[in-house]
Amino acid sequence: MDYEDELCPACKENQLFSQVKDYIRSKDVTEYQVAEHFDIPRRLVKRWITEGRIEYKEDEERLDTLHCSSCGAPITFGHLCQKCYREQNNLERAGFAAVQEGSDNRMRFLEKDDSSK
Repeated sequence: MDYEDELCPACKENQLFSQVKDYIRSKDVTEYQVAEHFDIPRRLVKRWITEGRIEYKEDEERLDTLHCSSCGAPITFGHLCQKCYREQNNLERAGFAAVQEGSDNRMRFLEKDDSSK
């Protein structure tokens, strides 16, 4: 395929996500601030949250709340809460930890091998 730019759309998005990831790591920001800083649609940031690539640090004070697609419980990323994830995957324990008390509505990048977050 021929592309007008040097990179295909998927590679451009991956490059952008890498920049967003670095920005989130260095700043305490909300999804709105990320979208504004990079001049990207907020729905793209929300898609990355839904995909589990980034998550909210705290779910109580967010302007928009994600909900488990199975039971409707508030969640910080993805589609399922820990309970439904465990049930659907027949796991004793989900692969992610509960959100820490005292944090705010800022975002963080999720490390694939970091089970402490």
